[in-house]
Amino acid sequence: MISVIAALLAAEAAPAVTPAPQPPKAEAQKPDAKPTKPLFQPTEVKSTGSVTVGGRRIGYRAVAGTLVVHAKDWEDTDAVEAAAKKADKDDDLPKAEASMFYTAYFRDGAPSANRPITFLFNGGPGSSTVWLHMGAFGPVRVQAFDERHTPAPYNVVNNDQSLLDASDLVFIDAPGTGFSRIAGKDKEKAFYGVDQDIDAFAQFITQFLSKYGRWNSPKYVFGESYGTMRGAGLALALQKRDVDLNGLILLSDILNWDLVPDDPQLNPGIDLPYVVSLPTYAATAWYHNRVANRPADLQSFLAQVEAFATGDYAVALMKGNELPDAERQRIAQQLSAYTGLSVAYLLKTNLRIEYGAFQKELLAEQSATTGTLDTRFVGATLDPLSKVASWDPQSAAISAAYVGAFNNYVRDKLGYGSGIEFKSGIDIYGSWDYKHQPP
Repeated sequence: MISVIAALLAAEAAPAVTPAPQPPKAEAQKPDAKPTKPLFQPTEVKSTGSVTVGGRRIGYRAVAGTLVVHAKDWEDTDAVEAAAKKADKDDDLPKAEASMFYTAYFRDGAPSANRPITFLFNGGPGSSTVWLHMGAFGPVRVQAFDERHTPAPYNVVNNDQSLLDASDLVFIDAPGTGFSRIAGKDKEKAFYGVDQDIDAFAQFITQFLSKYGRWNSPKYVFGESYGTMRGAGLALALQKRDVDLNGLILLSDILNWDLVPDDPQLNPGIDLPYVVSLPTYAATAWYHNRVANRPADLQSFLAQVEAFATGDYAVALMKGNELPDAERQRIAQQLSAYTGLSVAYLLKTNLRIEYGAFQKELLAEQSATTGTLDTRFVGATLDPLSKVASWDPQSAAISAAYVGAFNNYVRDKLGYGSGIEFKSGIDIYGSWDYKHQPP
């Protein structure tokens, strides 16, 4: 958990609302003509504020609004209509569109045309960007407790770790999340997939550059989790639109899904998830005092674990069923010493520890489960008979604080969102289209 700063956010001026442009009057159409009017219109609400970074006050102009993007290849009218007819759809339905919400911060007094600009987003897929916005790099940060639940009323404080001293910032919510919305024919298929999602963000960024005159600015993309996969794809998608990035920043990257410890059984021939996750398990066990003869220095302890993970442990996993019983027992005992899990349990797992199982088993005798993204958090085990943890105590402890604080901040300070529900996340992980067309 990033520490919070005690200084309060400087007073901000009341936001000035710029009315959204009115849609043009529809022209007369023949009875068999297809409707062409858009489902959404861009919106924009302006306000001002300041943040103190490194002891220096930085004034800024904030813009909260939306830009409209279309389905990938939406201009190929014949292809869209043919697909609709094949699916026996109503041809009169408008084509899919997305209204993508953003919050932009422009530093006062800086020559904006040449100033760096960074586009930031969380991942999921299906997550809004409230976490990077309100927990890391925006001008304010949610004041949440470490290791325990944060109750209302929720507070935001000045964020002296904001990146606004070095770059203008644009926090973007993916289609369907936050205040972003999707509508039209086959809207989920149009936006909920690897390539569809990348295309929507590429459209958004190029539109933004034109709207705010930032084509000559050094351009950066900052993605988190699934957003790193999106960011990697965006680098090429933008280049194809003649937009070269000056930098790509990846936080908690997930470029190689064979390294993900959440569902390693999906690719049972790959043992790397167990190897690369072992130091995290060991650090968690060390923190919760589950390591026998617990050393005082965490870093030297983890150096030992990393050497074991990439050495004896990796070799043992590669041997598979050919691993001799005596060696299997030795590896299990060493794993137990590092992770706090019992030898008997580790032998049952065939020496392979799934992430959700570790969350549930580490403190099983206390009927407790550790957090997912921050393993310092602990909560009650809701299903003692489950193989893996059925919930994340860390997420449950802080999510309401982030969402509640942002709802108050965006409506009160930024002047946006009256009468609109903010969706911190949507459940599309399982239905996401993971197919990707390589370069």
